[in-house]
Amino acid sequence: MTILIAYGTIEGQTGKIARFLDTTLREQGYETDVLDTSDGTRDVAWETIERVVLAGSVHEQKHPRAFEVFAYAHRRELSALPTLLCSVSLNAAFPEGQAEAVSYIDAFKDRNELTTTRDLLVAGALHAAQYDYYATQVLQHVLLRGRSYGPHAAEHEVTGWDALRQAVTEFAQERAPHPV
Repeated sequence: MTILIAYGTIEGQTGKIARFLDTTLREQGYETDVLDTSDGTRDVAWETIERVVLAGSVHEQKHPRAFEVFAYAHRRELSALPTLLCSVSLNAAFPEGQAEAVSYIDAFKDRNELTTTRDLLVAGALHAAQYDYYATQVLQHVLLRGRSYGPHAAEHEVTGWDALRQAVTEFAQERAPHPV
């Protein structure tokens, strides 16, 4: 069985997550095909794909444009296959941000006319060294909403690797739904 892992990343954390998913699935004996959706020249051999993991980061309440274009362009193929959508955001890391993080998934699926088998909120990371003053202020006052944060630390990773491993393992092992 080949599992396609198609991802869209802005700061690199979702790329790291896609590589982690690839390693996890390969260690369990699955064949994988990893696709960075920003590579618009790459075709997918859909006839060889049995499952799909979509992983997209969220910035300013949306997933990356290339990721959205990929999802819309392949919405029929994606909706016909067991598909796990991993939406990576900082809001996913905090209980009070979960509802907003779910709204990113709902909006993504609505915009792209997409049906998925499972959706997963995945906490991402802060790459503070890359942020200018304005981005740091937005981070502290809008995203973190007063939570403690050392703005001079280079990186804060909040991805739950064990939970992610468990979720993708369960998804890969699920029985595929029978076509209607």
